[in-house]
Amino acid sequence: MPERTVLALDLGTSSVRALAFASDGEPLPGVLARRPTRLEIDDDGRAELDPDEMLAAIGDCIDELIVQGHLRNVTDVAVSCAWHSVIAVDPAGQPLTGALTWADTRAAALVPELRRRTDPARLQAATGALPHSTYWTAKIPWLAREVRPAPAGYLGLAEYVSGALLGDARASVSLASGTGLLDLERMRWLDEALALAGVGEDAVPRLLEPGWTGRLEGKAATRWPALAETSWHAPVGDGAASNLGAGCVTPDRAAINLGTSGAVRVVHQRETPLSRELWRYRVDQRRLVTGAAFSGAGNLYAWAKTVLRLPDDETVERALASVPPGARGVIVLPYHAGSRAPLDLVAGSGVIAGLSMATTAVEIVAATLEAVCFQLADGVEALERALGAAPGAIEIVASGGAVVGSPWWQQTLANVLARPVRVVDEPEASARGAALLALDLTTEPRTRHVAEPQRQAVAAERAARAAYQELASKLGERLSEPTDPTEQPTRRGPTQ
Repeated sequence: MPERTVLALDLGTSSVRALAFASDGEPLPGVLARRPTRLEIDDDGRAELDPDEMLAAIGDCIDELIVQGHLRNVTDVAVSCAWHSVIAVDPAGQPLTGALTWADTRAAALVPELRRRTDPARLQAATGALPHSTYWTAKIPWLAREVRPAPAGYLGLAEYVSGALLGDARASVSLASGTGLLDLERMRWLDEALALAGVGEDAVPRLLEPGWTGRLEGKAATRWPALAETSWHAPVGDGAASNLGAGCVTPDRAAINLGTSGAVRVVHQRETPLSRELWRYRVDQRRLVTGAAFSGAGNLYAWAKTVLRLPDDETVERALASVPPGARGVIVLPYHAGSRAPLDLVAGSGVIAGLSMATTAVEIVAATLEAVCFQLADGVEALERALGAAPGAIEIVASGGAVVGSPWWQQTLANVLARPVRVVDEPEASARGAALLALDLTTEPRTRHVAEPQRQAVAAERAARAAYQELASKLGERLSEPTDPTEQPTRRGPTQ
């Protein structure tokens, strides 16, 4: 077979990155361009990216690699893009707003009414998503109410980029599945979800056909003649791409990613009942990805390090080793940055409890990172139930800058989960996953080492997790199934 080189573009909320991968899915040494993105955040819940700034960042990354001579032999372009973004556009497809990200919570006030107007369980079974401010089911009616002139339609960031570069603003099933509007089984827009959002199919992107590839056109083809004949592949949601890049592509292996935020996900093909704690999207036409995501992980450590004026990471790591499991009674509910679906907690809902005059800064840090592990354990257990796996049967593979850099956090995660944690160092997992998808390859995780649970610590963490769950339940934040299937509980942030 002829050699192929894949240019992978990773469009994230913190940066845009461009890398190149060989036919075997291995990165080409030294081929990396990165541009930071600017997430505009306000106290009203706004969290937007400027779509034209994102386009400019992509262009700068490609220009840099071309100038360095790295893109002469590129045959394919793969794209990973953050799920859930939405842009209100005019009749010409030009932006009327920024790209509202998953973190934008301004539509949250509409969610209770949306849930009253539908059967949330039925909607979740079809689309993988409950009505929530994360999804287009809430963001579209909010935009329709707030934006003037009235939007003619709505695009995700990936579709806007594809429209600008390729002249084709259609959506992949992977990105469409993150909107909360896609029928996952039939892979078409769900009429009920569109009606809930208050739009018809003409207001959302058309869907790409299986096996689609595109080409640069217009100014983009002129600007980058070296890429004029390359095949652009359907974009994939960043979480799905991350699983592929980490080698977690079967239902017996869960990927835990700890970066700025946290998530646990499993890729599978068989449809299974979906519990309320989880969401489900598509990798592609063949595969699904089911998981749970959390707004806090490495960002909580960064927050604690700043607020508590902690020393360098190595010093903190050594200090953490002296803190026993349970952090001497300190309990953190890690909702400082709010929550992802299906919980309805806004930024500022974090809690730190159990403080005494003897509490140290490092104990607060330990309790914070433990709480992230408790959330992940909830997600792993929910995944095992949803996929019909025996407790403890799913292998855990952990990656992400936050966990790879902290042996203490790796060990604590293994102790909380009461099972080994296979740590892999795959710093560009989403980009690599998109490239592997374009190459139609799968790989095994590249194990850095395995953190084995410690028997005494497992028992102590079990007790600490029970205390965490008791506090969360008292404050009304613990996710529970409603006793009446027609009644959905209201979630509010705790009084602080």
